[in-house]
Amino acid sequence: MYIPYVDALKGFLNNAFQDKEPWQIVTITSTTVFTIIWLRDFIFQDESLMERGKKQIFKWGRYIPAIKNKVDKELDVLNRTFQEQAMQRVKGIPFITKLPSEGLGSAEIVSLVKTSVHLGDYDWHGGKVSGTVYRDDGVLQNLIADVYRIASYTNPLHADVFPGICKMEAEVVRATCYLFNGNADSCGTMTTGGTESILLACKAYRDYAKEVKGITRPNLVMPVTAHSAFDKAAQYLKIKILTVPVNPHSYTVSIAAMKRAINKNTIMLVGSAPNFPYGTMDNIEAISELGKRYNIPVHVDACLGGFLICFMSKLGYKIGEFDFRLPGVTSISADTHKYGYAPKGSSVILYRSKKYRHHQFTTTTDWPGGIYGSPTVNGSRAGGIIAACWATMMFFGYDGYLQATKKIVDTTRYIEEELRKMDGIFIFGTPATSVIALGSTQFDIYRLCDALNLKGWNLNTLQFPSGIHICVTHVHTGPGIADEFLNDVRVALVEILRLPQEAAKGKYAVYGVSQTLLDRSLVSDITRYFLDAVYYTPETDN
Repeated sequence: MYIPYVDALKGFLNNAFQDKEPWQIVTITSTTVFTIIWLRDFIFQDESLMERGKKQIFKWGRYIPAIKNKVDKELDVLNRTFQEQAMQRVKGIPFITKLPSEGLGSAEIVSLVKTSVHLGDYDWHGGKVSGTVYRDDGVLQNLIADVYRIASYTNPLHADVFPGICKMEAEVVRATCYLFNGNADSCGTMTTGGTESILLACKAYRDYAKEVKGITRPNLVMPVTAHSAFDKAAQYLKIKILTVPVNPHSYTVSIAAMKRAINKNTIMLVGSAPNFPYGTMDNIEAISELGKRYNIPVHVDACLGGFLICFMSKLGYKIGEFDFRLPGVTSISADTHKYGYAPKGSSVILYRSKKYRHHQFTTTTDWPGGIYGSPTVNGSRAGGIIAACWATMMFFGYDGYLQATKKIVDTTRYIEEELRKMDGIFIFGTPATSVIALGSTQFDIYRLCDALNLKGWNLNTLQFPSGIHICVTHVHTGPGIADEFLNDVRVALVEILRLPQEAAKGKYAVYGVSQTLLDRSLVSDITRYFLDAVYYTPETDN
């Protein structure tokens, strides 16, 4: 069909360029094309123009001398505060910042280690801490110590030297695959923790998508409640994150929003079973269906509660399907060092088939040191941790995990039931396993966290919206611990509700205020200073 505008455009261009030199025509054309590409990339991004504009304004604002000086002054005050708090936590115990001229004796070293381990103010042995310590069993600790001592210098990188360590890792992976209803094709590796498990899944799907689908600008779609390890992985691996909201009452991912977020560059979908903030479980069945429909791998993050949910159905608890029984689920992460009760530093990443795991592996073929292949982030790995994890699983056996799961889930549901009877607070959604999140429409919920802190409890604070949660572990199933927690909540609520309009104070006030800062880079700066303080050592003469 003839389009008259084409002739008009041709005439305009010919007139515009008739007096130009060839080099000018090339320069103008190239500049125009590059400008159009830049504008397209600038406009069509995952973050809105308004959001990017606000960030740029805040960035420029911090270059203004008066604003910069004020911000730097406040950050310096916070930095010194964090350092002072770090010193208070170690209770004046001297720092050793240089190697002693002569080695210390074994007895002295053990004494110093015991002092360091018991420096904290919180009674984690007595169940006053949310999550953190998932089992406190002297018999198990002695077994792990014996096993680690035997395997402490082994390294599965050298499979020919330590084939037995590799065998134990393979057995841990295979046993976990079967717990999550995998078959003979399912596979995986052990890792150092949930963050590495998640990072490796992201790496595997990024490389798989590039090789199989040609995707070079990858993104992943996940609930806003998915673990921050996905954000860390995205920063390392240059993957864009598309977050989708949760349903306002269930606090599980909106499947409709997840469907809308999917595009041609999506390399993976993420669901949590359960999520960390609220302990609610996403509709993994629906996410699996999306994965199958759009041919996108689905990762189930079961790092927190994986070693509970795989036993709950057997105990009669109603829980939706979440594992390899669902055809769209292609990988699962689960932490053996949480409800698997292994020592810290162990997790498992599982895949439906080796075609995904192959893209997790890293290979170097032309190095003068030889052909190098590594299954995980680390090259050398701690064989002692692998052996200790294997020993822990053998120690419990299937029935042992069943018994522990029943105690934890029953205790969680008892606490939840009693909390729902209390005035002034509400529960976020329906806890799926062991996490109960609390909020309030009547007072600043951080005041409750502060009041419980004064009674020795260490809970987790949440934001957007403000909340707190307790993660119930086996330690909390001990006699009277759950009732002590509930009684302390009741007493605290009576006091708080007398003056419900009061604001939180101290560190909880800072946490609340941080949510109102529009310049989120300031929150990042504050966090960096806090992390600096963790490594702070005073100047010493030793």
